Amino acid sequence: MTLGEIAGMIAAVAAVIFVALCAVPLHKLGRVLEELRLSVRDIGHNSVPILHELRGTVAATNAELEKLSVVTEDAAKVTGHATVVSENAAQLATLFSATVGGPLVKTAATAHGLRSALRQGKARRAAK
Repeated sequence: MTLGEIAGMIAAVAAVIFVALCAVPLHKLGRVLEELRLSVRDIGHNSVPILHELRGTVAATNAELEKLSVVTEDAAKVTGHATVVSENAAQLATLFSATVGGPLVKTAATAHGLRSALRQGKARRAAK
C-alpha cells in the first residue's frame, strides 16, 4: 500500500464517519417532522367540530343580541313616555299651585289671623 492509498483510505473512512454522524441528526429531524405532520393533521381534524360549535354559539349570541336590541328599544320608548308624564305632572302641579295655592294661602292666613285675634280677645276678657 502506498502513501496515497492510505490517505485515500483515511479520507474514505472519515467520509463514512461524517455521513454516519450526520445521519443521526437527520434521522431525528425526520421523526420530528413526521410528528409535526401528525399533530397538524390532528389539529385539522379536531378543529372542525370546534368551529361548527363556535358557529352555533355565535348564531345563538346574535339571536340573543337581537332580542336585547328589541328590549332596549322598548325601554327607550317607556323612558320617553315616562318623561312626558313627568313633565305633564310638573305642569299640572305648577298650574294647581298657581290657581288654588294663592287663594288657599290667603284663606289659611286669614283663618290664622282670626284665631289669633279670638285668642287675644279671650285672653283680655279673662284678664279683666
